[in-house]
This record gives sequence, C-alpha cells and structure tokens, in this order.
Amino acid sequence: MSTQYSNGQDLEKQLSNSDNFNLDNQTTNYEHDTEVSRVQPAGNNNEYIMIGRTKVLKSELQEAFGGTFSAGVSAPSVHKFANPAPLGLCGFALTTFVLSMFNAQAMGITTPNVVVGSAFFYGGLCQLLAGMWEIALENTFGGTALSSYGGFWLSFGAIHIPWFGIKDAYDDPIELRNAISFFLLGWTIFTFMLLLCTLKSTVAFFSLFFFLEITFLLLTIGDFTGKTGVSRAGGVFGVITAFIAWYNALAGIATNENSYFTIKGVPMPKPKGQRL
Repeated sequence: MSTQYSNGQDLEKQLSNSDNFNLDNQTTNYEHDTEVSRVQPAGNNNEYIMIGRTKVLKSELQEAFGGTFSAGVSAPSVHKFANPAPLGLCGFALTTFVLSMFNAQAMGITTPNVVVGSAFFYGGLCQLLAGMWEIALENTFGGTALSSYGGFWLSFGAIHIPWFGIKDAYDDPIELRNAISFFLLGWTIFTFMLLLCTLKSTVAFFSLFFFLEITFLLLTIGDFTGKTGVSRAGGVFGVITAFIAWYNALAGIATNENSYFTIKGVPMPKPKGQRL
C-alpha cells in the first residue's frame, strides 16, 4: 500500500509539473503575441477581435466615433442604455454658440448674461447628467469630458449671478479680468489633455477638441492682455466649435430608422508603422 501511494504521488507530481510547463508555455506564447499588437483578430474567419484579453465580435465592436463620444476602439458596454452623448453634445453646442456670439460681439451685444439660463440648465445640468450616464456605460473619456464641461458651464453661470458674490469680491476690474483669465487658462490646459486622447478617433471628433482648444486659448490671451480683438477671435472660433459639436451630435442621433442619411466617422490618419 505504501509503495502504491508513493507511486501515486510521483505520478501526480509529474502531471502537475507537465501542466505547469504547458501553462507557462501558453502564457509565454500569449504574452509574446500580445507584444506585437494589443488588438488582434481571432476566430476561423477573423470574426472576433482580441482587445488585450477580451474577446469581442467584430459586429459588436464599438469604434471611435464622435456620435457616441468614444475616443478609441472599445468593447461594448454591458449596460443597455440609450446613447447619452448627443444630449451632452447638444447642450454644449447650444450654450457655446450663444456665448460665442456675445464674445464675437455680433449685433453689437457685449453683455453675456442671457446665456446664464442655458449655462445652468442645458450646458450645465443636462451635460453633467449625460456625463454621468457615460460613466454608467463604461466610457471613461466621455464621462470625464461631458461632466467636466457641464461643471464649466455651471461655474460660468455662478460667476455672473450676483447672489454668489464672485464679481462683487473684486473691486479692481483688471484684477477680475485676470482672475477670469486664470479660470480660462485651467480649462485650456484640461482641453489640451483631452485633445491628446482624440488622436486615434475620427476627424470630426478631433476637430471638436482642436477648435475648442483654440477657443479657450484665444479667450485666455484676450482677457490677460485686455485686447478685444483677440477675444472676438475666440468668439468666432467658439461658433465654429459649436457647429462641429452639433455635427457630432447629429452623427449619434441619425440612424437608418429615423433618417434617410447617416454620418459615418472618418478615422484620423495613423502614423506609418502604427497599428490600431
């Protein structure tokens, strides 16, 4: 009995060592393969895509698309909610359009207070809610961007409401202008950070953040220097940004079921030698 038990232990050890050896080889081979590309085709007819260790059907793959506020290729969310991106984009677009018309001094109007309502409830609240839904849909980029710009519009509205006492805290108009410049500078830096994350997306989606970056930069410089012409140029770029945002929103709303035409995303050009 003791001899059989000993032989059984030896056999078990040999099988265990053999399994570990094969498993290590498979792991090593897999890691070696993934060094070539993080995204690889799989299946007999390449009907699957391997994203890291996640296997996804090509038909279900969510591509980079401004209509869904997706900055890159990703697996579909397990949550079955409607697409919140168009709501956030429309809230951002309309509020940006109205404020930018004031910044450009169209029709001689220079006082932006009428935008406060949309800044709070459309560009602010609705965009913030859209960002929260994007997080529920596992879209980190969309959730961060939409929620943050929703916060921007809420804080912008607060600056122009006397009850908050923000403007009244500054006795010197130049000091107030410089303070707002620092506020805009922070958003310029944040927008540039997001811009870097759209280099693998679509032309329309990249253009949205590119023109928004130029808008914030011009408004910041205009407030720092006190040059009205620079601020007006920022208003013009803001109007362009608003229309690009509406375009991306339409791309997310228009489907074969509700429209005779849909918008297909044009991918950004990739550097030579770079894979997906």
